[in-house]
Amino acid sequence: MQDIERRKSEKEYATMLKRQLNDAQMLTLRGLEQFGWELKFIRRPPFQTPIAVVSDGDRKKYAVLEPDGTLNETPPFKIRDP
Repeated sequence: MQDIERRKSEKEYATMLKRQLNDAQMLTLRGLEQFGWELKFIRRPPFQTPIAVVSDGDRKKYAVLEPDGTLNETPPFKIRDP
């Protein structure tokens, strides 16, 4: 029973994150999702625009969804492994 509740909250969290993306980012994310990528989190540096971080299905590779919808596979910061 706990697993069902946990999955529901993960789905709600993912939906909340997606609402914070602009149209160009959502379009790119939808294409990436077809290949197993998913939106992991949104980084919020002080006084800067939020940064959307996605990962591949195997969680071996991370990338940034830029505001213009491009995928930046070499972001200017290090993303720690989970």
